[in-house]
Amino acid sequence: MSAEKAPDPVGLTLAEGPSDGPSTLSAMNKSPSRIDLLELDIDLRLTDLWREAADITDWNLEVVAAFMRAAYGKGYCDALTEDAPGSLCHDHGYRIPARKRTPATEA
Repeated sequence: MSAEKAPDPVGLTLAEGPSDGPSTLSAMNKSPSRIDLLELDIDLRLTDLWREAADITDWNLEVVAAFMRAAYGKGYCDALTEDAPGSLCHDHGYRIPARKRTPATEA
């Protein structure tokens, strides 16, 4: 017995019935983990880079390296301009790293 086809508003024909394979919804956590939330927060901060990455069709080591540098630079600038330094770590329950002590320089 084959699944009936229902017309799609866009003009495509869709099969009615379950998608291929068993459902994976039951395997999902009820709430996201601390790491999941941190990843989401970082992804939101990198929205412009993600948008630009979607347009790249020819990925190679040089392009990946450029995106890694851009992401690092974006994070560095974000850290320097945070209203409350360390808030990303604090908001996600991570220890705020201590600042490195630099030797005093003589004037």
